[in-house]
Amino acid sequence: MAQSQPSSIQELMDRKQKEATLDMGGNFTKRDDLIRYEKEAQEKWAQLKIFQTDSPYTENPELRDLSGEELREKYPKFFGTFPYPYMNGSLHLGHAFTISKIEFAVGFERMRGRKALFPSASDKIIRELEQFGQDLSKYDPQAEMKESIEEASSSEVQPSASEGQDKSKAKKGKLQAKSTGLQYQFQIMESIGVSRTDIPKFADPQYWLQYFPPIAKNDLNAFGARVDWRRSFITTDINPYYDAFVRWQMNRLKEKGYVKFGERYTIYSPKDGQPCMDHDRSSGERLGSQEYTCLKMRVLEWGPQASQLEKELVGKDVFFVAATLRPETMYGQTNCFVGPSIQYGIFEMKDGSLYVCTPRAARNMAFQNFTSERGVVKQVATIQGSALYGTKIHAPNGIHQAVYILPMETVLASKGTGVVTSVPSDSPDDYINLMHLRKKAAYYNLDPVWVSLDPIPVLSTPEFGEMSAPKLISTLKIDSPKDATKLAEAKERAYKAGFYQGVMSVGPFTGQSVEKAKPKVREELISQGCAFPYAEPEGLIISRSNDECVVALCDQWYLDYGEPTWQAKAYKLLERMNIRDGPTKKKFQEDLDWLHQWACARSYGLGSRLPWDPEFLVESLSDSTVYMAYYTVSHLLHGGDIFGKTVGPLGITASQMTDEVWDYIFGTDSIEFKSDRDHPLSQDKADLLRREFRYFYPMDVRSSGKDLISNHLCFCIYVHTALFDEQFWPRTMRANGHLMLNGKKMSKSTGNSLTLYDSLKKFGADATRLTLADSGDGFDDANFEELTANASILRLHTLLEWCREVISNNSSFRTGPFTLFDQIFENETKLAINKTYKAYDESLYKEAQKVGFYELLGARDWYRDFTSEEGGMHGELLKYYVKTQTLLIAPIAPHFAEYVWGTILGETSSIQSASFPDSNQSVDLSMIDAAEYVKETVRNVRTTEINLSKRKAKADNKKGSAANGPQLAFDPVKPKRVRIFVADRFPAWQSSCIDALAQNLNKETSAIDEKSLRADLEKLGLFKDKRTMPFIMMMKGKIKLNGPSALERSLTFNERDILEKAAGYLRRTLSYEDVEIESMDSGIAQVQQLEENQDKESPSSPSAEMLGYNLAIIQASQPGAPAFVVYNPPS
Repeated sequence: MAQSQPSSIQELMDRKQKEATLDMGGNFTKRDDLIRYEKEAQEKWAQLKIFQTDSPYTENPELRDLSGEELREKYPKFFGTFPYPYMNGSLHLGHAFTISKIEFAVGFERMRGRKALFPSASDKIIRELEQFGQDLSKYDPQAEMKESIEEASSSEVQPSASEGQDKSKAKKGKLQAKSTGLQYQFQIMESIGVSRTDIPKFADPQYWLQYFPPIAKNDLNAFGARVDWRRSFITTDINPYYDAFVRWQMNRLKEKGYVKFGERYTIYSPKDGQPCMDHDRSSGERLGSQEYTCLKMRVLEWGPQASQLEKELVGKDVFFVAATLRPETMYGQTNCFVGPSIQYGIFEMKDGSLYVCTPRAARNMAFQNFTSERGVVKQVATIQGSALYGTKIHAPNGIHQAVYILPMETVLASKGTGVVTSVPSDSPDDYINLMHLRKKAAYYNLDPVWVSLDPIPVLSTPEFGEMSAPKLISTLKIDSPKDATKLAEAKERAYKAGFYQGVMSVGPFTGQSVEKAKPKVREELISQGCAFPYAEPEGLIISRSNDECVVALCDQWYLDYGEPTWQAKAYKLLERMNIRDGPTKKKFQEDLDWLHQWACARSYGLGSRLPWDPEFLVESLSDSTVYMAYYTVSHLLHGGDIFGKTVGPLGITASQMTDEVWDYIFGTDSIEFKSDRDHPLSQDKADLLRREFRYFYPMDVRSSGKDLISNHLCFCIYVHTALFDEQFWPRTMRANGHLMLNGKKMSKSTGNSLTLYDSLKKFGADATRLTLADSGDGFDDANFEELTANASILRLHTLLEWCREVISNNSSFRTGPFTLFDQIFENETKLAINKTYKAYDESLYKEAQKVGFYELLGARDWYRDFTSEEGGMHGELLKYYVKTQTLLIAPIAPHFAEYVWGTILGETSSIQSASFPDSNQSVDLSMIDAAEYVKETVRNVRTTEINLSKRKAKADNKKGSAANGPQLAFDPVKPKRVRIFVADRFPAWQSSCIDALAQNLNKETSAIDEKSLRADLEKLGLFKDKRTMPFIMMMKGKIKLNGPSALERSLTFNERDILEKAAGYLRRTLSYEDVEIESMDSGIAQVQQLEENQDKESPSSPSAEMLGYNLAIIQASQPGAPAFVVYNPPS
């Protein structure tokens, strides 16, 4: 039965989400139980105000004489932050993933006795959201609702033909939203749960600031985030305290020379009328501008198919304008290429001349002072590229003064001007196309004269001589212009050889290196009026208002990132930070090298005004670089009121927070206190603010998505070095990959998407948190698997009920001295403590959860099974386990831990105030080895049985074959036994192999000298022994896992004793009717005895193998690796 038409965008998106994500079924009892416990825990924490973290100065005024460093020594602290989110919707699961890295860290740091501060704030909406209001006020959603739902039903909206050509002509009211598939602004609002009746209120940009911050706060509280909300604020001038902080920041940057003013190329949105920075874009983030040298190639004579233009443009100077990155090679021009299918325009410039190029290039030029009116393009004619063949043009600087227009299929309308000048001596693309056209002149209807000019030497390189392009075409065997891969390689090799090793062969700079001559040739061409500088975006950049951006020349304020002295300080900070992840460190290095000059002002939106030029606002990323310092004092300035309307506990007004006061708070001891005469502030209050800052700063960790490294995190590094003393520089930053959902990219348009609210509602907080921890910790993209989240519900609920049972009925469990298996479990629990602590300390939360939750649960299950025949589990040990398990998982699953801690274990304090177990637990490794030995034995027996079953089935399927060979008669369906043989020594030949390995092993690196090892084995007569190399390979594997200790021949436990005590467990686990333990020597003797008896007695008596003895298998037994025979006992 077909579904009815959805009545709203939200209903449509909900349907898509339901189809694309996990169906939870209908029984939610266990989930709802956990959610109820979570809400109880959150209410408890709120009542206790447990996440309100103050410095020791606040609690102990007598400590005021201690410096921040001295106080941190006495009272360790942790200060972690993440980029505050834009207030334009509910937090999505990707936000939660980044937040979780700080959240888990804060939970752990609290447990190891540190004052852990985790603040959060709300970022302003950026300009397209203000535009939302403007557009919406002229739009009637009811009139378009039916059409909009139909459009949104498609996962991908196709632009109209006109929109495809010019994004600036998109319908009014459209907003380019990332990954929604929705066109209209009200659609996006409705898709995130805003009712239609509320949508018109968003015409007022300030309403965004009132509507979304409480939603984000509620979501984070429901997530269990350990946030100190007193320190929260909103990043606009609506909060006068934060506004004062931003004004101080910008004033000091300008005074230090880091903010400059001038005309510069800027990515610009004509529709929005201002620069379009990274966070203003729906696509093309991180792309900048590419500057070209644009040659002016005067038309001398129009080609046959364009002759009508000569009459239409009579008396006009017409130029083909070709954008090039290699002006130094223009001496060698032989022709000029156009794209046959490209529609070219002829555009009038402000000097009256006409340029032939693509409309896209002309649009860029209109914002670079080439046209009479900024941003206005005057097109006087249109012509197809194929109609331009044979047009004769002047080649500036060319030895051939006149060249012809020719076709090139690979010319792009989306790059450069669409006009490509040709230098076949040094451009492989140009050379192969010219040769191709000479062969196909008749096919393209070209006059042979047009393709007759030969390549001219321009420069010389040691590798390729004076003709790099022909040389590379021949060397790489490139036969066609369509061989894109080889041509790309040839182009790169030709450019690198020419630029870095080339020497000019022609022109006034003959003999000079290409690297030095290039800017001189460019300047010469421009000064002679033969060329001009031109820039365009490096790739397609679309603003969030659905406008294709251009490069504009703008007079603007900018931060001089990349300035050598400042950049050196930024690199110094990067090297000081403890960034453990290699790819993250590399990305920082690349982006610090790439980042240069960033516009720090914009025309409209929300935010703070430039103090010295209030016509402009501070750009949306430039005011968000060091606000982490503001967190340290915000609670004392406005105490939880994000708008700063309420004066905080110190009674300080925003007007008292002058630049000089901020200098004093954030500065060194050399900064003297200065108060404003009109708005005086007592030094006592300023001193308190300074002490707060000095205790919590520097920031211990900044966590972010990897997409913010190139802007926000690099800005954070730069501005910290500019404004703060080295003692206050950040200690580390971490970056995580993007979060996928169920192995696919999250996309609202396809329904494969979850907000944090969705996940909390669907799985609860702790199951969500466990799955986020399980998703990964590195730079690569991570995956939130809903099946894992659903399984976590059952795992948590089952464990909780088990904890309740063993604690409430603890007296029914065994007491008295610990048995061997009690000792094993106790030591496994202690080892889990040490390993979990290490993982948390290294911010490896997936590993912490693995060893401190999953593996410890597995150890408990093993212990339960092991002891079922020896009186069950030990009561005191169970208490120890429950308490330990609760503490180890508390940073990640605090609600579960709170319930077990308080309700089940009866602890009176909150788990949030509990201490992590001592991380230096004394572990008896012989117990761990013994446990692993038994588990490995079980795995080996199971694997052997499976392999025997497969081999037997394969043999049975062959006609006439018998189930012969070692153990092929074994039938796992019949009654079965296993006989295990324990060796107390290695055979002589194996001992010799081990000796040879030990002699050739580097104990520091575990590397083996293979050549010397072979020689030693040959001397021993073992190299050709077919048993040797498999044994050597096995031992190498052990060395790789355990290092040199793998060659030790003594075990830390008594094998036979362990197996005999574990016999009952082995019997039950493996489903064998009996498990028999023998020594290797006994087994060999038994085989010999049985064979002798069989010879003397009846041949029909049971063979040795039928009784569980196989000489070859028994002889393979080694210390720590027992051999075993599985068999069906004779009936």
